[in-house]
Amino acid sequence: MKNSIIKGIGAVAFLLLVLSITEASAQLNPMGSLYFQNRYLGNPAMAGTEKGLDLNLGFRQQWSNIPGSPAIQTLTADYGLNDKVGLGLNIYNDKSGLFSRTRSVASFAYHLPLDGEEQHLSFGLSLGFMNERIMLENMDGDPNDIVASNFNDRDTYVDGDFGIAYSGERFTFQAALPNMKSYFKKDINTSSVDRSTFYSAASYKLSLSEGVGGFGLEPMVAFRGVKGMDNIIDAGANLTYDEKLNLFGMYHSSKSATIGIGMKYLSFGINGMYTTATSALRNYANGNFEVSLSMRLLKK
Repeated sequence: MKNSIIKGIGAVAFLLLVLSITEASAQLNPMGSLYFQNRYLGNPAMAGTEKGLDLNLGFRQQWSNIPGSPAIQTLTADYGLNDKVGLGLNIYNDKSGLFSRTRSVASFAYHLPLDGEEQHLSFGLSLGFMNERIMLENMDGDPNDIVASNFNDRDTYVDGDFGIAYSGERFTFQAALPNMKSYFKKDINTSSVDRSTFYSAASYKLSLSEGVGGFGLEPMVAFRGVKGMDNIIDAGANLTYDEKLNLFGMYHSSKSATIGIGMKYLSFGINGMYTTATSALRNYANGNFEVSLSMRLLKK
C-alpha cells in the first residue's frame, strides 16, 4: 500500500513537471508569504492543514517610484472541517499600469492519513472566476479606443487550480498547477504574461535547540517558471525562535532576493518582506515591499 502511494506521488509529480516544461509560466515575483507563512496561497492542497480557521491578508507595492507601479492585494481563508477535509477561499487582485486582474476561487482539499498521525498525502482543487480589464478611467488618451473597449467586453471566465502535497513531521513536498484554463484552452484570456501556472517546493524542519525559547530552521527549495522567460529556482530558509519570531530569506535565480521578518502574538501574526528587483530591471526600478497579517480563529 505504502509503495503504491509513493509511486502515485511520483507519477503525479512527474506529470506536473512535464506540463511545467511544456509551457513554463508563472508570476515573476509571487507573494513572499507563500513560502512559509501562508502555503495555501500557492497550493489548494494546503487548505485546512492546520486546526481552526486561518485568515490571511496581504499587500505588496512594487516599484513605488514609477507611475502606475504594480500593486497586489490578497485575502485567503482556509478551515479544517475535520482531520481529512479542508475548505478555502482565495481572492487575488493585481493592478499594474492600466491593467487590472481579479481572481476569486473556492478550494476543497482532502488529506489522506498515511503511517503515523503526522503524515498526510493531500489533494486540492480550486474553482472560481478570473476577470481582466483595462482601467479606462486612468487612460491618458482616448477612452473610446476600440482595442481597449474590445478587451473589456470579454466575459469573466472560469478558472481553477490543482495541487498535491505530502506533509510529515519534518518534511513537506508540494506541487501545484494553477490557472488550469491556460493549459486546456488557448485564447485571448490566457495570452497575457506573468501568469502563475506551476509551483513546486520541498522543505525540511530542523530543531536547533529544544524546549521553551528553542530555535528552529526550515530550509526550502522551490521551482517555478515565467512565461517567456527561464524557469526560476528559489532557495532559502526560515529561522524561528520559540514559534513566535521568525527571520527568513530566499534567493531567486532571476538574480533577486527576498528577506522578511515576522512575529506572532496569541492568535495574531504579522510579517514584513522586501524583494529586490530582478537583474533585468535593477537599473530602472527599486524592489517591492510586502506586508501580511494573519489570524487564527476557532481553534479545536
